[in-house]
This record gives sequence, C-alpha cells and structure tokens, in this order.
Amino acid sequence: MYEELKGKHFITLEDWSKEQIEILLKVSADLKKKFKKAEITEYVKNQTAFLMFFEQSTRTRNSMEAGITQLGGHAHFLDTSTMQISHGEVAKDTAIILSRYGHVIACRNCFWEIGNKYLNDMAKWSSAPIINMQCDLYHALQAIADLMTIKEKFNSIKNKKVSIIWAYATSHKKPISVPLSQSLLFPRFGMDVTLAHPKGYELPDWVIAKAQKNAEENGGTFQVTQDQDAAYRDADIVIPKNWGDWVANPNEKEGGELLTANQHWKCTEERMTLTKDTAIYMHALPADRENEVEDAVIDGPKSVIYDEAENRLHTSKAVMALTMNSTYAG
Repeated sequence: MYEELKGKHFITLEDWSKEQIEILLKVSADLKKKFKKAEITEYVKNQTAFLMFFEQSTRTRNSMEAGITQLGGHAHFLDTSTMQISHGEVAKDTAIILSRYGHVIACRNCFWEIGNKYLNDMAKWSSAPIINMQCDLYHALQAIADLMTIKEKFNSIKNKKVSIIWAYATSHKKPISVPLSQSLLFPRFGMDVTLAHPKGYELPDWVIAKAQKNAEENGGTFQVTQDQDAAYRDADIVIPKNWGDWVANPNEKEGGELLTANQHWKCTEERMTLTKDTAIYMHALPADRENEVEDAVIDGPKSVIYDEAENRLHTSKAVMALTMNSTYAG
C-alpha cells in the first residue's frame, strides 16, 4: 500500500489518486496521534531534506523542519538568494546535485508563470522526490491540511457547503495557489464548493473546468459567484482569503483601483451570522487582520485557524514519510 508512493513527487494533488490522498490523510492522523503520545517516529532516520525557499515562510518552513526532525532526519534550510541560483544556475543542475546529496528536495517558488515550471523541471532531473512547498499555481501542503481539518470537524463532509471567498488585503500581491488547490481538491470529496470573488480576481478557466469535472465525478457541486453574501449563506465552512489578480493582470503590482474598489469584501461578524450555527472559519495564515477579517471572527468561537495550522505539521510529516525511503508501516 505504501510502496507505490515511495519516490513519488508531491507537486499537485491532481497527480495523486483519491485513494492515495486517503492514505495520506490516514497516515497524517496516525502521526498526529503518535505526536500527542510523544512516541518516537524515526521513519527516515539520518536522512536529509533540502528546503529551498525563494520567498519567506513561517508555517511551511517550521512544519517541514520540525517534521523531518520528528521523523529522525535533518533539514537544510536553503535561502535561494544565497545559492548559485541567484547567479543563474538552472533547475536541472540544482536538482541533480541536491538529490545526490540527500533524500528529498522541497521548494517554494511562487513567481508567476515560473514557479510551477521550475518545480516540474527539478522533478524531471531529480533522483529524489520533489515536494512543492507552494508555487504560483499549487499549494498542495496547505490544501491537504485544510481537508484534514474539515474531516476532523465534521462526521461526514459529503455535500458540506464550503465557500472559498476572496477578501480584501493591503499586503503584497498574493499567489492564487491556495484557492486554486482548494477548488480542485474539495470537489473530489463530494463537497458543494462555492468560489466567490469580485470581477478581476478570476482563477484560470482550466481550473474552473477541472473543478466542475471533479465535482460531477464525485457527487458534489462547484459554482462561481460574485455575490459574497450568497457564499456565506448556509455555509458549513468559509475560507475568506485574499489572492492577487494574476490572471487578469500578470504584473507583480496589484491593480490599485480594482483592489480599493473591493474593500467591502471582508469577513465580518454580521456575515458569519449568515452561515450555519455549526459553521467553521478557516484561513491559511497569515491573515491581514481587520482587512480580510474582523478580529471578532478570527479569534471567535467558529475559528479553527490554529487547528488548521497545526495540521500542517502532521500532513507534511505524512508526505515525507510516504514519499521518502521510509520505514513507516502504519
């Protein structure tokens, strides 16, 4: 059952079958249980993980570093600005060499129309599995942790209404990889997914088509709306989060007038009253407090952001335990 996943790249969950994702969730839950019991889980003892970051990170870096340590291995944090990459070294050369030095290469590269291509180029040449720690298109590590959290909070997630909602933020222009990955993954588990955003913040057409196909094949639904209140109404799960206008505007700079015109796209206490009584609020973090969401919501009783963030550790460990040369056997 586990042998088929050894050496498998983890770039997008679209490359993982539903059965393989179920295994990943099962292992994540098992490793979480063992962590709570302080059990020794040295399944990749003395193995090395290279963590390449083109951007800053808190949860991803620390969940991966802590995770490989708890699995008995060691992480090398690599700031790519201090590597020969900054002088033009190509992905092929980096991947071949690092995969001869260690046992897994994880990379975060969110540059638009560059990041995912870079990861796939590394995967082509690496003799070790490649783990995507977020690129311009996918954030599979976040999406699987989100799915684990949802499954923990509800007895059944079939036809649960989950709304992925654009929210206003003042910080840097953020990738589309989180809502894109959620839009593709959640319908595969029969959920009723609503993607809500103002005009100008569309996801690529191929994502919408694939999400709708995933929904049709698994008994769920997928719809897109520009009405944020409709997305909150009767929702079981709401995920209000900012992302950039990359599809309409591929420049690194956010469209200022478009952004300013949509300040009212915000998760408020009033909007949360539209959701079901048992609804939960989620966010990948970091949140732009009081712009994306009111403190009363993110710190309120429906918020599960810290459980969600904690699950980044357990799912990251599961990805490594399954794809590396691991002794894990359940």
